[in-house]
Amino acid sequence: MLSREEAYQLLKKHLKNKNLFKHCLAVEAVMHRLAEHFEEDTQLWSIAGLLHDIDYEKTKDDPGQHSIVGAEMLAAEGLPEELVYAVKVHNDHHGLPRNSQLDKALYATDPLTGLIVAAALIRPEKKLAIIDVDFLVNRYNENSFARGARRDVIASCEELGLTLEEFMGLGLEAMKDSAAELGL
Repeated sequence: MLSREEAYQLLKKHLKNKNLFKHCLAVEAVMHRLAEHFEEDTQLWSIAGLLHDIDYEKTKDDPGQHSIVGAEMLAAEGLPEELVYAVKVHNDHHGLPRNSQLDKALYATDPLTGLIVAAALIRPEKKLAIIDVDFLVNRYNENSFARGARRDVIASCEELGLTLEEFMGLGLEAMKDSAAELGL
């Protein structure tokens, strides 16, 4: 298993877009918090979150290849099959089943982080500190807000046994703890 620093450097090697890099940091933070909540392997879950979009700049014009290429890259790095598979299935374009808690968590977390960032950015302060779960739920229920944050995928948090509010609360807490690194 790669250390966090090794995974960070690997991501830095493959992603140059600053906002995409911050997205990966946000997913890492939320996955770490979810692993704590479910008493799972925090290193495994965090690294899965950090590296889940490692191939995005290579595959952005071919969504059918996104996450397949990334999974191949991570397998070549010797990462555990459980992590490789979770990265592969976070893109539902492939129609692969989400079998483990890790698979389900990464799938639901990916768009949640976008919704949380968008909610922070519409506030004049542009800070996570002033956002709460009620504010997020209200934005979630506005279909015109953050259209790219797929509500059906976020709602799949129920597969983890979490309500939408619980999931948003854990995600928001994790991202607030990483606000300095995220620039929010």
